[in-house]
This record gives sequence, structure tokens and C-alpha cells, in this order.
Amino acid sequence: MGLVSAVRILDKATSQPRSRFNLGSATTIRRSPGRTQLATIRIRIPSVKSQPNRVELVASVGVRGVTGIAQVLFRIFRDGREIYNTLQGIESSGSEQNYIVTFQAIDRNVKSGSHVYTVTAENQTANTKAVIVGPISFSGLAVKTRS
Repeated sequence: MGLVSAVRILDKATSQPRSRFNLGSATTIRRSPGRTQLATIRIRIPSVKSQPNRVELVASVGVRGVTGIAQVLFRIFRDGREIYNTLQGIESSGSEQNYIVTFQAIDRNVKSGSHVYTVTAENQTANTKAVIVGPISFSGLAVKTRS
């Protein structure tokens, strides 16, 4: 017999602003310090008794390289405050041009209340261009943990 995990689901949310790859609706990723907002979800932590907890966040973003090798910084914010980031190089020629960038973040011991999570992208490399071509999905699962 296996161990039973002692977690209780508090809330979950999903957003899928783009459900497929589409070059015709490509959106240019803004240059830093500008940001391109990709998706937003709202997670509710019901009460103080919901401690300890964790919010598991997963994002997938379809990106295409257009010019040069763009260094795209993806960020996740909770209520406007950055809680996670990752950097991905996106090539434009000589190799693959289309990418699905997937990343996961864990936000621990979130206070009770309603929280807005946002995922963004920004291009950190001058004289390069990368675009969002889809799909885009963003999901969050809040669970109460034992410790």
C-alpha cells in the first residue's frame, strides 16, 4: 500500500487566451523594460486555516524567432509583485524558429484572500525580434499542505 498525500485542494484556475499556433495573429514581444502580458488567473486562498499551502503554476507559450537570437524573459507576478522568472533563447534562422516554452513555479504559504497571477514576456536583446504565435495556457492549483 502506498502513502496517501495529505493535501487538500483550495482553488484552481486556468486561462487559455490562445488555443493554437497562428502566424497570422503574431504579437511582438516588447523590449525590456517593456513587457507583453500573456495571461492572468485569479486564485483564492479561503482563510488563515489554509496555511501551510502552495500554489502550483504552469505556463506554456508558443513563441517564434523572427530576427537574431532573442533572449526572452518570462515572469510570473502575484498581485503585481514578481515571484518567478526564467530566460529562454529564441533562434530565428539556421535552426528551429517555433518553440513551446513551458515552465512551472511554486508559490508557498500565500496569505488568505484573492490573488491575481500574471505571466509576461519581454525581449532583453537589442536588434532581435520574437513574437507570440500561440498557443498560450496558464494554470494554477492551490493546495493546503501538511507542513
